[in-house]
Amino acid sequence: MPNRILILGCPGAGKGTQARQIAERFGIPHISTGDMFRSHMKKGTVLGKQIEDYMHTGQLIPDAVTCRMMVERLAEPDCANGYILDGFPRSVPQAIELDNMVVQRTEALGVVIALQVTDKEIVDRLTARRTCPKCGRIYNLKYEQPKIEGICDSEGCDAVKLVQRDDDTEATIRKRLAVYHRVTEPLLAYYAERGLRQDVMGENRTPDEIAAQIEKLLITDGKIV
Repeated sequence: MPNRILILGCPGAGKGTQARQIAERFGIPHISTGDMFRSHMKKGTVLGKQIEDYMHTGQLIPDAVTCRMMVERLAEPDCANGYILDGFPRSVPQAIELDNMVVQRTEALGVVIALQVTDKEIVDRLTARRTCPKCGRIYNLKYEQPKIEGICDSEGCDAVKLVQRDDDTEATIRKRLAVYHRVTEPLLAYYAERGLRQDVMGENRTPDEIAAQIEKLLITDGKIV
């Protein structure tokens, strides 16, 4: 059965970290809308400039823009045998559009992983987050510091200084959380009603411990669900 997984959680819950591990573990593409948007911003496209304005004010990207990008991405050959979606859908209308996409392709979502983390923990995490402007690697000054203070550890990034993204300041984080609770959180009920949601505690555990919880949910008779 094709492996189609969705991971949900508020900003900073650890979706990206877990999605990358799942993608590597099971050999499916990790599709991150955040990465796609940042690529446009880095290239300075018209879309990228629009996206930058929305992200820096803590707002969501319009559904029409996001859904158009996802339709094109899911049509690519590497998605034929499954994928893990990270950052999409972010609203019930986007979820309905995703349902339409998979039905048109005679597919179905296998499971929706919901990472549970409190707002307080999210603010603490994100204000301590630093990013390498060259390779995109993310560190957290509380949990995962680089070997040399303020410098990326990745190969080829010698002497590259880590930066705090504009959207990782406390004021913007709280705006993003407010948007999440209003717009994205209803997805938890949406997928619970469809019998797809599986809650995973994303707090007071290491990333590896969280990954182990998720793997138990995904593995059945040695195969991904």
